[in-house]
Amino acid sequence: MRSVVGARTAVAVAATVGVVAAGVVAGGVGAGQATAVDRVRLAADVPVAPGIGYRAFSVTGSHGVVSGHLVTADLTNRRVSVDLLTPGTVSSRVPLSQMVAAQGAVAGVNADFFNIEESQHVGVAPTNSAVGPAVAHGEALKAAVPDGQRFGPGLPPGTSTRDVIGVGYDKRARLDELTLKGSVRTRSSAFDLGGFNQYAVPEGGVGAFTPKWGDVSRQRAVCGTDTVRAAACSTDAYEVTVRNGRVVSGSATIGAGAIAEGSVVLVGREAGADRLRALRTGERVKVVDRLTSTSGKRFEFAVGGFPVLRGGEPLPGLDTKAAATRTAAGIGDRGRLLYLLVLDGSAESGAGLTVAEVADVLDTVGADAGVNLDGGGSSTLVTRDRATGDPAVRNHPTGGAERPVPEGIGLFSR
Repeated sequence: MRSVVGARTAVAVAATVGVVAAGVVAGGVGAGQATAVDRVRLAADVPVAPGIGYRAFSVTGSHGVVSGHLVTADLTNRRVSVDLLTPGTVSSRVPLSQMVAAQGAVAGVNADFFNIEESQHVGVAPTNSAVGPAVAHGEALKAAVPDGQRFGPGLPPGTSTRDVIGVGYDKRARLDELTLKGSVRTRSSAFDLGGFNQYAVPEGGVGAFTPKWGDVSRQRAVCGTDTVRAAACSTDAYEVTVRNGRVVSGSATIGAGAIAEGSVVLVGREAGADRLRALRTGERVKVVDRLTSTSGKRFEFAVGGFPVLRGGEPLPGLDTKAAATRTAAGIGDRGRLLYLLVLDGSAESGAGLTVAEVADVLDTVGADAGVNLDGGGSSTLVTRDRATGDPAVRNHPTGGAERPVPEGIGLFSR
């Protein structure tokens, strides 16, 4: 059947779906490693909007038959665009279907792993903030936490929390890295910014929090270390509020509450706390927060996710043992196609796929690059119901209901 996203997609799917072999995938998940993914069986294409189509699928993995859902978007279609779905602040979360409805998207999936609980730091509020960078409407919303502070499966070798999937102003999707290049400058001193609206500031560093952070306590930012998420909170911390370019207050207590427009709160730990203590009320301070890509490309949209597929080959070191409900996103046809993939919850339909098997499935449906996103109870795929215009959850979330999430990948057709 011809895909609603054009002949390009139909040819890619037809060429790949029938040729995935059970057992070893050429180039696979590393020397001597194998997967047990059988062929992907795709249902008929269902139009969602011009340039965007939806298909249910099933696949036999190492832990049994799994049901899933796939949305494909043709980024060459002038009516199609991609952006971040967000509740409005970094530290809040709502069901994905609410974000889809509020922003007028026609489809979406949940995105990055996030700080959902704080059992490791008793009395510290969870921030609901995601692990990796985020860019919405071309604006940087947050940077990445240190690798040791992340949630989710272990990172493949050579990857980091800075890895993103995104779409540039050229309307091409790509995998890239976004690194914080920020600074704090006064008339007499300057130092690097180590964090930007993120739930963990590097050891000895200073993080900046803007109104986009929200009203959740910033205390979590000084807990853990760069290598051990569960390490104790620092006892050497300080924060300074800068409003309209001048220091207005400082405190040894890390605060909470909404941050006023025109203000930025600087939170430091260890050596970073010492730098902030040196600032004086009324002193002029310039805070620069900027995310730069490794490729040099400018992103209109980007979100964190760890790579599992590059150049049509699964990355070495991907886990081949633990199966779970998964969410993933892939890129095909040199960035012209974007794939959003979600599995049904394990409580309803088996034990899911391993990370290595997710890479194989992305490759099978036509992607040559892709990332693993937050799974388990967060896995959700929503498309607009063509009859009612309302967002409809297409998968069966674990537990039978949507989990509130802090961000998603939204597809728009205007």
